[in-house]
Amino acid sequence: MNLSKTKVPMPTQDARTRARNFDEVALGYTEAQAREEAARCLGCKAKPCTGGCPVGIDIPAFIEKITLGDYEGAYEVISRSSSLAAVCGRVCPQETQCESKCVRGKNGEPVAIGRLERFVADWHRAHGKTAAARPAQNGRRVAVVGSGPAGLSCAGELCARGYSVTVFEALHTEGGVLVYGIPEFRLPKDIVKSEVENLKARGVAFETNAVIGRTLLIDELFDEGYSAVFVGSGAGLPNFMRVAGEDLNGVYSANEFLTRVNLMKAYKQDSATPIRRGKSVAVVGGGNVAMDAARCALRLGAEHVRIVYRRSEAELPARREEVEHAKEEGVELVLLTAPVEVIGDEHKNVTALRCRKMELGSPDASGRRRPVPIAGSEFDIPVDTVVVAVGTSPNPLIKNTTAGVQTNAHGCIITDENGMTTRENVYAGGDAVTGAATVILAMGAGKDAAAAIDARLCGKRD
Repeated sequence: MNLSKTKVPMPTQDARTRARNFDEVALGYTEAQAREEAARCLGCKAKPCTGGCPVGIDIPAFIEKITLGDYEGAYEVISRSSSLAAVCGRVCPQETQCESKCVRGKNGEPVAIGRLERFVADWHRAHGKTAAARPAQNGRRVAVVGSGPAGLSCAGELCARGYSVTVFEALHTEGGVLVYGIPEFRLPKDIVKSEVENLKARGVAFETNAVIGRTLLIDELFDEGYSAVFVGSGAGLPNFMRVAGEDLNGVYSANEFLTRVNLMKAYKQDSATPIRRGKSVAVVGGGNVAMDAARCALRLGAEHVRIVYRRSEAELPARREEVEHAKEEGVELVLLTAPVEVIGDEHKNVTALRCRKMELGSPDASGRRRPVPIAGSEFDIPVDTVVVAVGTSPNPLIKNTTAGVQTNAHGCIITDENGMTTRENVYAGGDAVTGAATVILAMGAGKDAAAAIDARLCGKRD
């Protein structure tokens, strides 16, 4: 057993080097590092860490396999609960989920569960020889709308239960937010492609360029013989600041900015979908999306990149690791600051972001102290590009084209405890229901909905 109070450090690219390339920042554990870190696990019988995992991975069991050098066995343990191990090992907020429950964290750092999951998944990709098994079919068909984490998780679970599953993706590439929203340096796209190919090998069909609500209606899916439909269409409708000047040249939503960079490869000199390569960039917001946009701007050649956030660093909703990586790379945090106007020149090009200083007042409904403006504190930040990363909402297309599917005041699809919408046999999960959240929570919703669909169609309970 390893009694160290600290995690085995994750090897990374040098900060100055990685700030100018799109290669993965974290390099992953070696076998020796993985086994050293795995030896820190106490193997608790109560498994509190598993209780903190939205998909219920038996964490002590897979870590024990690592200590024995049985990496394929560890992968098999993870695969019983998760369809996207390599993805989750990279982008899930383990620090607020499984690792937050780890007993070792009471007197030191918790076991690096996410890093170990990534190691196992990467080892399997490099060495695994077992061909994907095609389950026996039960004769029923289910349609899945969206190939993001909720859709992929639901499809994988239903396939394992014998359903014929077709995933309908609006874009030309499978993966949803995993390919358009998360940068290459955090989640290489060949990882996502590998996970999709694994589902295809197990029998899941994919149709791209299929916009449900336009190309096909949900009514037509039922007419074609699908017994149920799962909607995992995400939250791709960007929110804006609603300040003067947001229509100027050089203002992007984070959705557009990241999609152009991640999916359309705008960082390449010969890209067919170019993007403004600003020299001075302000990113408004404090979540993971804001950090991703800021770090992408650096890699596109920006000389100054600032995160403008209306609360203090302690309230930043982004993962601590992403904040630290951004700061190491040179991103400046402009805190307790709120934009009030985007300033432009006579050609309607952005020249500055006018801001107001804030102070923290009483807690709001979220429990965080409410930012309060300081009178007379306005100042300008000279910029040529502004990226707005203040949240997203579900696209209203499904609601507007599907009779019986109701949404709440925020545009999120309403479901019952089993994930079924207000229309019979139409289920939903992930960001389309919760609003923008995490990959692993979307996966958990997809997995739970698959179990509910199976229970309803087969007249049983899991």
